[in-house]
Amino acid sequence: MAYVITEPRTGTKDQSCVAVCPVDCIYTREDDPQYYIDPDTCIDCAACETACPVNAIYFEEDVPAEWKDYVAKNRNFFKDVPSN
Repeated sequence: MAYVITEPRTGTKDQSCVAVCPVDCIYTREDDPQYYIDPDTCIDCAACETACPVNAIYFEEDVPAEWKDYVAKNRNFFKDVPSN
């Protein structure tokens, strides 16, 4: 399990969640519409959730039904992006 960034953050690349992440598991690329949380690195600390200015970050099990597709989008992002 991990945290997932959902639709309210799409198009908003505020870095408040990135700044508080103790394991640096939040990524984006220049052309991506949002940040993504690496589910294999996330330690479920909830620091990003509380720092998000638009309340768009949820624990994977708690993602609202209308944004459940973001769980797969998040995982797929890391399948497509080679690790450093």
